[in-house]
Amino acid sequence: MKQILTAVIHKEENLYVAECPTVGTVSQGYTVEEAMANLKEATELYLEEFPLPEVTRPLLTTFEVSAYA
Repeated sequence: MKQILTAVIHKEENLYVAECPTVGTVSQGYTVEEAMANLKEATELYLEEFPLPEVTRPLLTTFEVSAYA
């Protein structure tokens, strides 16, 4: 069974950090592709031991706010 999960990626110094907020797994790599491949592997290993209950996918969107400095 395949599941579609969300990844959040940000850069920290010379590494990209990838996190799956649904599962709580985190990994890193020197490129976005490497970080995503490492996150996929870490998440698959985690889910072998701790499967997720069936849940609906959250809606992910963005919004803009005014920033006052």
